[in-house]
Amino acid sequence: MASLTVPRAAMRSLSRATPSLRSQTPRIATRCLHQQSSPITASRSQHRPKARPWNQSAAAPSVVTSARRTMFIQTEPTPNADALKFNPNQRVLPESISSPFLEYLSPRSTLAPPHPSPLAAQLLNIDGVTSVFFGADYITVTKDSGTPWAHVKPEVFAIINEFMTSGQAIVNTVAAKAGEQGQGGQEADSLAYDENDDDVIGMIKELLDTRVRPAIQEDGGDIEFRGFNDGQVLLKLRGACRTCDSSTVTLKNGIESMLMHYIEEVKGVQQVMDQEEEIAMKEFAKFEEKLRQQKGPDAAPTTVGKGSLDYAEG
Repeated sequence: MASLTVPRAAMRSLSRATPSLRSQTPRIATRCLHQQSSPITASRSQHRPKARPWNQSAAAPSVVTSARRTMFIQTEPTPNADALKFNPNQRVLPESISSPFLEYLSPRSTLAPPHPSPLAAQLLNIDGVTSVFFGADYITVTKDSGTPWAHVKPEVFAIINEFMTSGQAIVNTVAAKAGEQGQGGQEADSLAYDENDDDVIGMIKELLDTRVRPAIQEDGGDIEFRGFNDGQVLLKLRGACRTCDSSTVTLKNGIESMLMHYIEEVKGVQQVMDQEEEIAMKEFAKFEEKLRQQKGPDAAPTTVGKGSLDYAEG
């Protein structure tokens, strides 16, 4: 094969037209080192926050949202199917009130002295609620038998939560006129020690306070001592126990048996009825008689117990 020969003149012209790589590299490096680059700046989010002068107020946000406090309220059933006990885990009655409980049976009683209650007024405004009972640290709400708890319970929860978290007064104290009493509950605890009591009454009060009251309070109620006459202990059940069907059993089989066992002077226990309750019982008896006349003389009674026509004092 013939060899390819390049003239010397062509080689010299080629070397002048194409610079060598060795001579080109230093110029490129020199240009990169002396080239002015733009400064590197951090983004806005990477800047450290600057301290604001003490006399400079922060700009108000465009939208202000406030979280509403809620509290945990326990609910306990009672032997009375129409009464529920609500435990807000804090004191309900102010410590300045000497009475261990207050009971509101009508909207009017929530406004009357000596202890009107805005909370009881709102609870009694719920359809179906018939009474509100305040213990030292619990609330018992009683409804009529025709209204289901599914309609009443959510409203009761909402109202109690609003009062407890807002700091509103649950019970107020105002001056009352002589003989004026708007709420169920005495100014002083009827089971408290009194130096004027004789030994028998003192023992009755002690047994009621230590043995009976704790169990009744667990059921959402309370008990009042109204007197001791001719061997009969006069008592008044309150709260959930006031309208409970088993209240008679509680009085006779429970309280009466215990008092007669420990105190030989006790011959029996009777439940005292207030004037309003006696009027209501008489009206109910009239209604019962009217129903019986419509159904005939052989018709069975619609209700049993004290206040009905078929009840006889034993």
